[in-house]
Amino acid sequence: MSESLVMVAILAAIVIILFLKTARVVPQKSEFVVERLGRYYKTLGAGFHILIPFLDRVAYKRSLKEEVMDIPSQICITRDNVSVEVDGVIYLMVVDSKLSSYGIENYKVGASQLAQTSLRSAIGKIDLDKTFEERESINQQVVEAVDEAAQNWGVKVLRYEIKDITPPNSVMAAMEGQMKAEREKRAAISISEGDRQSRINRAEGARQEAIALSEGEKMKRINEAEGRAREIELFADATAQGIRTVAEALAERGGVAAANLRIAERYIQEFGNIAKETNTLVIPSNVSDVSSMVATLTTVLEGVQSKKGDKE
Repeated sequence: MSESLVMVAILAAIVIILFLKTARVVPQKSEFVVERLGRYYKTLGAGFHILIPFLDRVAYKRSLKEEVMDIPSQICITRDNVSVEVDGVIYLMVVDSKLSSYGIENYKVGASQLAQTSLRSAIGKIDLDKTFEERESINQQVVEAVDEAAQNWGVKVLRYEIKDITPPNSVMAAMEGQMKAEREKRAAISISEGDRQSRINRAEGARQEAIALSEGEKMKRINEAEGRAREIELFADATAQGIRTVAEALAERGGVAAANLRIAERYIQEFGNIAKETNTLVIPSNVSDVSSMVATLTTVLEGVQSKKGDKE
């Protein structure tokens, strides 16, 4: 009885071991490549699978996730014979587990080596100054070259990115000097452009100021001329009105006598003023000049009055 129990226990252990060896659980986004008697049999997707003991075995395990691989730095020579150190990173993904297992020994090593050779080829076609500007173009060339070869490997190359481009120290110093000179050049150009614009602005301001001053002077002279014309006009109107008033006053009774008296007073007043302003006194040869002048003016006034009477 005890021997039979031992045998049962041994058989149970063997069954359990065989079950553990043949049962496979494939994780999500993964595939297992199964060989039967050394030949490809099938590809297991995600889930639980049972294999035949001693006949089936899992030969390869592939992840269908996107993989990131660092590409080691390498020395590349540009078209103008400058050595630069370049490294990068490549993104790829297995799309066919069978091809990735049997199409190439190690698709990761193959992708890395091909990316390096493609990068050297792309760098060799451009000058050093263009390597920093043409990074996108270089990345695209590497992706196209590696992806074309990786189709036979069951691998899809998604993208490639250059991480660092390191020129020699001597070239870096020369590039820094060139950039400094370029910055100084741009600064000098900016200063000269600013000075030029400032001069233009000042000249334009002076021109507009001169125009404004001339316009102001023109308006001033026009206003002064109009003022003088208006002044002359008003003075003429006032003089005419004064003459008309005098004429009307002479036409009245006693007007001529009043005029004679006024003329005599003014004559004597002005004669006295001459004596005040100078030490030399001029005495008329005929003292009766006052009466004769008054008589003359009286005759004129009477003539004016008679003409006015004739018109009426």
